[in-house]
Amino acid sequence: MPYVNVPNDLSKIKTKIAFNLTKRQLICFGGGAALGVPAYLLSRSAFGSTAALFVMLAVMLPAFLLAMYEKDGLPFEKVIRNIIRVKFTRPGIRPYQTQNIYAPFTGRKEDAPIAKPQTTKRTRRKSG
Repeated sequence: MPYVNVPNDLSKIKTKIAFNLTKRQLICFGGGAALGVPAYLLSRSAFGSTAALFVMLAVMLPAFLLAMYEKDGLPFEKVIRNIIRVKFTRPGIRPYQTQNIYAPFTGRKEDAPIAKPQTTKRTRRKSG
């Protein structure tokens, strides 16, 4: 009797529609082809076949990344959104700070919050 392995986590299995591709992959590849083939045909007369091929690849690459790239179960656009959020929109370093809610009751000065030293402009006296 043949033995077939069944994965424990069935949520990671994606439904294949045609050519062993998911719906997302079919849409992205179709969109890439819809943009890349006309880009090749229009740029072939101006740049030549080799350069037109590179133009087509550059136009189709984002669609390929959207279709195929996945990290930790997240698609490409969500990974890029998270990177932009962490690097640019959120504050960088968040120091760990605690606040002692019992400091007013202890009466000791070392438990009281320490104020930051003020910076003052020093002026030089002219001697003479």
